[in-house]
This record gives sequence, C-alpha cells and structure tokens, in this order.
Amino acid sequence: MPDPSPALSPYDAIVLVSFGGPEGPDDVLPFLRRVTAGRGIPDERLAEVGEHYALFGGVSPINAQNRSLIAAIEAELAIRGMPTRIAWGNRNFDPLLADTFTELATAGHRRLLVLTTSAYSCYSSCRQYRENLADAVAAAREATGVTLEVDKVRPYALTPGFGAGNVAAVRDAVLEARSGSAATPALLYVTHSIPTAMDATSGPGDGEGHLYSRQHLWVAEAVTEQVAGELGLPDLHGELVFCSRSGPPQQPWLEPDVNDRIEELAAEGVDTVVLAPIGFVSDHMEVVYDLDTEARATCERVGVRLVRAATVGTHPRFVGGLVDLLLERAAQARGEAPAPAAWTGEDVRPSVCAPGCCPNLRTARPALCGQD
Repeated sequence: MPDPSPALSPYDAIVLVSFGGPEGPDDVLPFLRRVTAGRGIPDERLAEVGEHYALFGGVSPINAQNRSLIAAIEAELAIRGMPTRIAWGNRNFDPLLADTFTELATAGHRRLLVLTTSAYSCYSSCRQYRENLADAVAAAREATGVTLEVDKVRPYALTPGFGAGNVAAVRDAVLEARSGSAATPALLYVTHSIPTAMDATSGPGDGEGHLYSRQHLWVAEAVTEQVAGELGLPDLHGELVFCSRSGPPQQPWLEPDVNDRIEELAAEGVDTVVLAPIGFVSDHMEVVYDLDTEARATCERVGVRLVRAATVGTHPRFVGGLVDLLLERAAQARGEAPAPAAWTGEDVRPSVCAPGCCPNLRTARPALCGQD
C-alpha cells in the first residue's frame, strides 16, 4: 500500500474503521458471537437475532457500503490532487482491524490516521472504537515487534458535510411525502438506542453528560430548520426516536421506540411519516431491518404511509467533509491549528478525547486517541 499524499503527512496510512457484518449465512452466528463476546448470551438467543439476517440471505449491507465509501473517499482525494489508498479494518468481521494493522506494520507503515463510520459521541460510538484501536496496536506489536502510532479524526455529527448530506436526504423525503398528501408529514429522526446510563455519561468526564442524545437533537433541529425554510413549510416539526434496543427489560434504554411513536401518531390522525435515520452513516442492518422491514410493517398495520429518507452514504458533501476532516487532523499532527469546521454552531468535539470521556461502565480498558 503506497504512502498517502504529502498533504496528509505525517501519516503514512489512512484506515477506515467500521463495525463489520456477515457476508453469508455461515458467517452470521460467528459474527454475533464476536459482537456479544463476554456478555454470556447463549447461542439460542443469538440464533433468534440471526433470523433478521436470514431475511437478507445472511448478508449485512454494511461491508458493501464500506467498500463504496472507501472508493468515494479515494476518488475525492484524487480529484483534489492527493491520490491515496485507504485501508480498511472492522471490529467484528473480516477484514478484522487487528489483521489490517498487522499487515500495515509488516508493510512498513508506522503512523496511521483512522476514520470511523460512527459520527456521534458515546461509549459504543467512540470510546469502544478507541479500545479496539488499542487492542489492534497490541496485536500488531505482538505479531511484528512494531508499535504503531495511531490518531483518529474527531466525531463528525456536527460538521457541515454530515449536515448537508442529511439535509438533502430529508428534503427529498419530505418532497416525496408531500407528493401523496397535502398535509405536512410527521418527521421522525431515528438513531440507535443505548442504555440511559451510557447516554448520561457520554461526553467529557467533567461535563454535563448526555452528549449522545444532545448531538442528535442538535442535528435534528438544524436539519428541520433548514428543510422547513427551503420548502416553505413552517409547520414541519421533527422529533427524535430510537431503534434497535437490545438490553434486558430491566435496564433503561433511550425512548421512545420508533414503532411505539408511529402507533401514537396514527392514533392522533397522522397519515404520513418520514423516517430519517440520522444516527447511521449507511443503510446497514439497523436501517434495512429495523426501519425498512419492522417499522414499515408497523406503518402498514396502523394505516400510515412511510417515506424513508436516505442515509448520508456516499453523498458528495458528506464524502468531501470526511476528506476535510482527514486534512484537518493531519494539519493538527503537524503542529498547525486549523479552524475546525462546524455546522450547527454547537459543541465541536476534539480530536483527542478528554479524560473520562464516554467511559466504559463495565470495566476499565486501554484506549488510544485520548488523554486517559
């Protein structure tokens, strides 16, 4: 793998890091075992979850979408005169992050810049990736004797590229909804639910917490305001709902569930709902099953028309924004102080996480790219 463009120095490799997903029926159970390792979940329960994947031939769309995103980032870098190959490593399925880091170390790379496919701030969206980075560096060191140096770009939910991609998606979906109804549709912004304790501790250890939910609310408010203005719909209002709850019943998770809210809206006389999956970068399983399958079934049962907005995917503004973040982090590593791109005027996350940020509430583990 050749070194990146000099504009990305001092880094000699760029790595996209994602969650990963099965690519065939035989992969589903091993994948779910890896995702839930250490939680004592029996195979019988994992097999029930695996039925979601069976609806799609045992294939999660996430890996194919990551390949498309990598190609789009490489194309954007080439357009800017910075031809660069992007490496790829997953937390839970091939190509595994530890293997990717080991291959890079063997090939002579020493300083890596990581871009994750998670835009928000909480333990599972940020710190857990940082723990995975520490594990992968340790694995590469054991295999090769080389200690890699790793940095990552900051969480990017509140950056212009992510915002522009979501504005375009929601605008198109609202227009489609309006084509079949004179009424302004109900607009539900959807993200992955997490335990309320994880949300309460998201953000710096000395802050007010709840950064995960606050970031989503900021994005939802900003998207709604811009779309309402562009379309001349002052009565367009959005609200935040959640999907993919997976914890035990006695553990509080963020609510309301998207299906519960759809049922409530139907009872209130709403006939059209737009679902905007702002919590996700691409149409992976939480989107194609939880929204396109399960929530759609709920809408059909209660007589509500569903229009689903796209994820940012490979929207040109989103991809361009990711390249901007790579360049921003490289400039910081060179000792420069570039002005961070911000979209909503709200909290700009640092590239190096503050002490106590988004802690692991189960057990203390080493994590890279932070001050603790």
